[in-house]
Amino acid sequence: MRMIDHFLAGPVPAATRHGDVFDPNAGTVQARVALGDAAVLDAAVAAAQAAQPGWAATNPQRRARVLFRFKELVEANMDSLAHLLSSEHGKVIADARGDIQRGLEVIEFACGIPHALKGEYTPGAGPGIDVYSMRTPIGIGAGITPFNFPAMIPLWMSGVAIACGNAFILKPSERDPSVPVRLAELFSEAGLPDGILQVVHGDKTMVDAILDHPAIGAVSFVGSSDIAHYVYRRGVDAGKRVQAMGGAKNHGIVMPDADLDQVVADLSGAAFGSAGERCMALPVVVPVGEQTADRLREKLIPAIHALRVGVSTDADAHYGPVVNAAHRARVEQWIQTGVDEGAELVIDGRGFALQGHEQGFFIGPSLFDRVTPTMESYREEIFGPVLQIVRANDFEEALRLPSEHQYGNGVAIFTRNGHAAREFAARVNVGMVGINVPIPVPVAYHSFGGWKRSAFGDVNQHGMEGVRFWTRVKTVTQRWPDGAPDGSNAFVIPTMG
Repeated sequence: MRMIDHFLAGPVPAATRHGDVFDPNAGTVQARVALGDAAVLDAAVAAAQAAQPGWAATNPQRRARVLFRFKELVEANMDSLAHLLSSEHGKVIADARGDIQRGLEVIEFACGIPHALKGEYTPGAGPGIDVYSMRTPIGIGAGITPFNFPAMIPLWMSGVAIACGNAFILKPSERDPSVPVRLAELFSEAGLPDGILQVVHGDKTMVDAILDHPAIGAVSFVGSSDIAHYVYRRGVDAGKRVQAMGGAKNHGIVMPDADLDQVVADLSGAAFGSAGERCMALPVVVPVGEQTADRLREKLIPAIHALRVGVSTDADAHYGPVVNAAHRARVEQWIQTGVDEGAELVIDGRGFALQGHEQGFFIGPSLFDRVTPTMESYREEIFGPVLQIVRANDFEEALRLPSEHQYGNGVAIFTRNGHAAREFAARVNVGMVGINVPIPVPVAYHSFGGWKRSAFGDVNQHGMEGVRFWTRVKTVTQRWPDGAPDGSNAFVIPTMG
């Protein structure tokens, strides 16, 4: 059976524990991954400490050239990477390519790092005194990434961190670890020095080792909110800079004047694409007014029935299996919870079996109507192919629903009314807003980050926010004396008395 090991610059300590990596289409174990511990992390940190000073001393333009070359290699290997990603995660090939491409867009941003690292300069801040600031690397950073985007999120973190002159240790999800290792191999092929990017596998044991290690200066995390909060608290207590992105329950507000055909087309992809395993999925739709709700429901039902669930290599499939049996059971339990709470289950995706792949981790699409804000199935993240209709009487009620929800990652409004859209965007208590855009993930040169329990920490991911997270500001006040060597011409800065 295929074994997936750590990607380290030096010798790899022998693994004493392993985890199963499944083929979600067949429901069978396809590989085993080494699960590391503090000894593995110590080896990675030692290699990072040896390599990072030289990488930081490499001028930004030369660092950018490595990123340019890496981008070329990923593009040349896109087909094999997408199939590898799909084989472990279960998302269809088109979604797998999108996963990789959105990560590459951050690499493209990071290729401009010489410009992004420019500091500030003030000449003549005092008599003969100049003041300037510069951004310096943190040193060693770490990323802890989830299973749902095994290429995009590691690239969001590592690309900017490495471009800024840091060494980076990645702990990807043990559920689909092969693509992160392959990306590290391509970085090495692109000319990245040994020790600058390493991959360690593991579970909570490895996570805690990363959070506690004194040589790691910053940690970026994406996962569920409870774990994000834990990572943030433990990392900050250890003196680290931490950004921890959590869960979501994104809403799509549908105004009476919206183009419902377009809304349904958008919801089909945003709610059910990648089997709903996305923190920026749109699992809640909020039609304003009973007439809007009835019209939307009437159009949604045939569109959902038309969705094709298939193996991840099926080019005609809209989505594939979920990542493993435990996650399928969790999603199906949330569907049952919704039924028990009194929501109307319009379409039930439980018990779906794909002919020839009956042991695969498939779930059909589900649709609920008349969901209310008091229901637990509404308050919590389901993270599966389930869409909930929550009816609102008017604009103000529709605005309150996402604003008062515990999560605040993304939200969308569908309308032809510019004033309503502007008012909504200004007032809604959510970090990322789409106007007639169902999944408002910002482009790479802006930043990604939610509010409330969707994010812990003050700095967002990628864009200039990412540069700020992976660097520290050093400010220099300088004067070059022009007097006698004995200092007789010395002076005191006026603000010092």
